[in-house]
Amino acid sequence: MALRKYKPVTAGTRWRIGNAYAEVTTNVPEKSLLESQSGTGGRNVQGRRAMRYIGGGNKTKYRIIDFKRNKTDIKATVKTIEYDPNRTAFIALLNYVDGEKRYIIAPQGLQVGTTVVSGAAAAPEVGNALPLKNMPLGTVVHNIELQPGRGGALARSAGTYAQLNAKEEKYCVLKMPSGELRKVLSTCMATVGIVSNSDHALQSMGKAGRNRWKGIRPRNRGVAMNPVDHPMGGGEGRSSGGHPRSRSGKYAKGEITRSRTKSSNQLIIQRKNGKKLSSN
Repeated sequence: MALRKYKPVTAGTRWRIGNAYAEVTTNVPEKSLLESQSGTGGRNVQGRRAMRYIGGGNKTKYRIIDFKRNKTDIKATVKTIEYDPNRTAFIALLNYVDGEKRYIIAPQGLQVGTTVVSGAAAAPEVGNALPLKNMPLGTVVHNIELQPGRGGALARSAGTYAQLNAKEEKYCVLKMPSGELRKVLSTCMATVGIVSNSDHALQSMGKAGRNRWKGIRPRNRGVAMNPVDHPMGGGEGRSSGGHPRSRSGKYAKGEITRSRTKSSNQLIIQRKNGKKLSSN
């Protein structure tokens, strides 16, 4: 992708670095794959605020994404590459030969007019989905299932991917975007390639108003609050004492938050910090 640096004609564009949307081919979504969605404003079913700093924003429609890729052995042609307001990656509209249309997460390098297919017999090419056991070692994949038939759950954000490192009888070993080495069932499906829009993290909003359009309200620091409002509040002047922690007192840096008895611990060979779990 390409980034666009704006000329400082206004205060809001002085620091703005936006997306040039060079890969996007249309701004008109497929109506049959849209669903209405309403914002919560951070409120739960009782109407009480459960999450702060959420509210407002432009109205958006949800794009129904095919994370399962369960339309096997039927070829599809990429019709468009589109922007999705609900995720960081771009999406691709597929036209199947039987007339059905579906959205998928667009991998990097996927072009309009390309033919893609999913299934055990699919070739390990960009945009194709197939079981991990049928891929050669070293393949980079995204939209990875954790349970067969459940749909992709891993590596779906912009620019992310996992690499197939090893194969065993029942499991395949993947190196995750965090650096973690993890076992995944070899019958799980994954899509070949890197997720599109890899420069998403390099963008700069330029002004606070752009985040308000996205439904993000201002977030104030804990050290700027009073002691009654936050554990890090209070003090004379600009002092900020104590360790970083949440409003409820939970440490924000260094504390182990993952349960030591979590069932999936046995599937993790090495954590992202390089430590090997004792169970392995």
